[in-house]
Amino acid sequence: MSWQPELDELKKRQEMARQMGGPDKVKRQHDGGRLTVRERIGQLVDDGTFHEVGEIAGMAEYDDAGNLKQLTPSNCVFGRATINGRPVVVSGDDFTVRGGSADATIPEKNIMAERMAAEMRLPIVRVIEGSGGGGSVKTIETKGRANLPGGNTPSTPGYKLVADALGTVPVVALGLGSVAGLGAARLAASHFSVMTKTSAMFVAGPPVVKRLGQDLSKEELGGWEIQCRSGAVDLAVDSEAEAFEAARRYLSYLPNSIYSVSERQPCEDPVDRADEKLLKAVPRDRKQVYRMRPIINSIFDKGSFFEFGPMFGRPIITGFARLNGLPVAVMAGDPFFYGGSWTAKACQKIVRFVDTAQTFHLPVVHLVDCPGFMIGLEAEQTAVIRNGVRAMAAINQSTVPWCSVIIRNAFGVAGAAHAPAGR
Repeated sequence: MSWQPELDELKKRQEMARQMGGPDKVKRQHDGGRLTVRERIGQLVDDGTFHEVGEIAGMAEYDDAGNLKQLTPSNCVFGRATINGRPVVVSGDDFTVRGGSADATIPEKNIMAERMAAEMRLPIVRVIEGSGGGGSVKTIETKGRANLPGGNTPSTPGYKLVADALGTVPVVALGLGSVAGLGAARLAASHFSVMTKTSAMFVAGPPVVKRLGQDLSKEELGGWEIQCRSGAVDLAVDSEAEAFEAARRYLSYLPNSIYSVSERQPCEDPVDRADEKLLKAVPRDRKQVYRMRPIINSIFDKGSFFEFGPMFGRPIITGFARLNGLPVAVMAGDPFFYGGSWTAKACQKIVRFVDTAQTFHLPVVHLVDCPGFMIGLEAEQTAVIRNGVRAMAAINQSTVPWCSVIIRNAFGVAGAAHAPAGR
């Protein structure tokens, strides 16, 4: 007896899954200026390298004769691929199926993606456009009850795997639409997060927040300026193509996991190159400020500096760069903001940055211009000293190679933390 009927059904399931939410939903996605999840993954990874896992998973309907009538695919698409020739795991939300809602998908797919990244020691890129997983009105209507989040539920392992990934493999998250609830948590639970300037991120959207008496648009509540200035998202870009390029570039500085080291890239910038502009970069008049970024661009391999978090904790500049082809983590004071004084937000930025460098074995180069912790009422109200000692602890607990270059100032308690003690 032939197995052809079963093979035919599998093929039919694949064809239905690739239609996603159907032509109307796909058209609506395109009309909104957004790509579908499959188009996004195709543009993110190297051509032809995406190997999907669980393509035929979904909710199937059969007729009385047992023939497949319809398949509503899972709104999570994931698999393995390569980015710049390096293997990665990629997962994406399909907004054309129930708006990418986490409680409308098959939770095991997202969990499997996170587990695959951890077990295979591969970076993971999440392409996110969806809402929360704590239960929705639709869930209550269909199940007669809301989901119980956490505890002993199918989604519980996912929370731990997401947390574990941050200490094991590079995690990049891209917010490419409205992202709420669990989707927002998945975007924030990353080493590097990007959102397009037409996107929004929030714990709960405007209709829910309106019940608190706050009548806000999506942009006013969780637009890119809000989230980048708060530090919830690292970078905002104009297009999805720029988001994909930012993800590729960020990963190029990091190893596949904590069990390996970053790769050295060919460098055509002579290691003994001198730059005469550095002679005049810092004014003799100590009352005059100067631009730190041109100094950074001059010191490191040409074109290699990649900044993230530019709108948050602005007295501190953070990013990756290369020295003679080798990746390094770069931290620098910016005298254009409070003279480079460490504010509470700047200290939070330092903690996250140093922790990432420590996790992935990146040497730190610190270009120092720090007149100390920020002072005044606002500084005290934001607990600058508590955040400050946490930043000092992160620096002193780090074990990676560290090089500090005093550009102008190093004063006070904060100035003493320009490098780990004794090194």
